[in-house]
Amino acid sequence: MIIRPRPHGWQLLYILRGSIVPAVAPKVLAILLLAIAVAAFAEVWHPPGIERVSVAPFTLLGLVLSIFLSFRNNACFERWWEGRKLWGQLVYESRSLARLCTALLADDAPRRTRICRLGIGFAHALAAKLRGRDAVLAALPWVGDEDHARFGARLNAPDQLLAMIAADLAEPLRAGRLDPILYSQFETRLHAMSSIQAGCERILSTPLPFAYTLLLHRCAWMFCVLLPFGLASSLGWATPVVSAVLAYAFFGLDQLGEEMEEPFGLEPNDLPLDALVRTIEIDLLDSLGVAPLPAPLQPHRYLLQ
Repeated sequence: MIIRPRPHGWQLLYILRGSIVPAVAPKVLAILLLAIAVAAFAEVWHPPGIERVSVAPFTLLGLVLSIFLSFRNNACFERWWEGRKLWGQLVYESRSLARLCTALLADDAPRRTRICRLGIGFAHALAAKLRGRDAVLAALPWVGDEDHARFGARLNAPDQLLAMIAADLAEPLRAGRLDPILYSQFETRLHAMSSIQAGCERILSTPLPFAYTLLLHRCAWMFCVLLPFGLASSLGWATPVVSAVLAYAFFGLDQLGEEMEEPFGLEPNDLPLDALVRTIEIDLLDSLGVAPLPAPLQPHRYLLQ
């Protein structure tokens, strides 16, 4: 995620970090070169009938394309925002789990420490799974030595961590040291964390329909390629400038939608999962009285991951 002050004045013209300019520059350059060639041909050779080419069809096509892009970008932003809400809820549920451990397991410090560390491991494992990394390796430092042998036996590492927390809590429940009503409070937190994992997996495994995305890509290219031919007769040498600006707008919206469609990736505008995991790590270690605490992650060149 890009975190920087809002640009003003001339900064709007030269800021590249966090913008979609590097991603769309080759496409815009291709349209610019095509527009220069079309404008030169129209101005130098004056082919007969060029005055009959009207810009009206391109206006209609541009209007339809902008509406389609708006719908797609709204859908992509909804996926991005839902992912951020799910991780915000995970921060809340992790803090609630730590608070319950502090209040209800105060006389069992080893168990309280183990559960909180497994909660941190769950956040690390979930973030790694969403980003295509090794979830077992990410969570292993937070799993106790007594659990190293059995951890990783299941395919779903984050869910196994929740099962290990539930098993840790079931032992005092069966021994009568934890009231069933109080145990249900822990189970509510674990259920919510499992629901968050399922929500993130749903976003990850269900992209927008490919046919819809392909249609927008084709229409954007068709519009930008044909546009110089419609503008050359009326704008002349100004055709390349107008074509490049419109190509930047349409290709830029398309690229931005692609980045937000997969909110858990490593693109500049994706969610800062590593920073969110570090927040959970700090809060749960703080509840255990650990010192010194790890420092929160800071943006590097305005990029927070």
